[in-house]
Amino acid sequence: MRVPSVRRPAVAGTWYPGTAETLGRAVGTYLAGVERQPVGEVVAVIAPHAGLMYSGPVAAHAYRAVEARDYDVAILVGPSHFVGFDGVSVYEQGAFDTPLGPVSIAADWADAIRGASPVVYPYPPAHVREHSLEMQLPFLRRVLPAVAIVPLVMGYQTRETILELARALAAALKGTRVLLIASTDLSHYFDARTACVLDGKVIDCVKRLDPEGLLSEFEKYPEDERGRYVACGGGPAISVMCAARALGATEAVALRYADSGDVSGDKQAVVGYLAAAMGRGLTAP
Repeated sequence: MRVPSVRRPAVAGTWYPGTAETLGRAVGTYLAGVERQPVGEVVAVIAPHAGLMYSGPVAAHAYRAVEARDYDVAILVGPSHFVGFDGVSVYEQGAFDTPLGPVSIAADWADAIRGASPVVYPYPPAHVREHSLEMQLPFLRRVLPAVAIVPLVMGYQTRETILELARALAAALKGTRVLLIASTDLSHYFDARTACVLDGKVIDCVKRLDPEGLLSEFEKYPEDERGRYVACGGGPAISVMCAARALGATEAVALRYADSGDVSGDKQAVVGYLAAAMGRGLTAP
């Protein structure tokens, strides 16, 4: 029998407020600032993962799009910023703790995804410091408080890993009311005008629900430059787009785009942020 484990927050109190009252107030404010939501069934979202004050206003658009909807499980897919490894690390059981309370791991679904492909396996070091999934939890805890998660961190973002994870997700989750969540920021540290051009290519692929196009854009750059020019979580985003389409998504809408300079005032070296949704019968807000 496996002993449940709790993954402790790595960036609470730094990247986002470390107390329930302050964090809840911040998340509530960002969600309240979203005036319109898309119409239709949402299968997947893309959301950023920078510090809450920077990316929170954008991420809120993704999470308002799924607030109070019915899902069996939420699958979080993000990049590894600190640990290099092959494949995708799944956190199998227990919970991810947050200042707003723990978020339970859907162990059965984690097992199903792991069983669908050898590319998915437990590699605990990938989760210890990683913020890409953690930054999604305050919003998830607020909008879907009863939904358990499967946390997946992608190591080296190779074509083989990206496409195999997409296949495994589609195979394991067929017939499930699933919410797929891709965690990624867009271009890093260009001036805002250049960032807008680079990020526009990603947004265009997302709006067309064209993961193959995004993969082609991703592979135009050397592996160590893809995060800067395209998206640090480009691999997770492509996997989620492929899986969403295999699970029935037929449309995608961009909900919000912004950059870090909108908050900091520094437009000379920005990070781009996107919120988007994919599903069936979707119309833009």
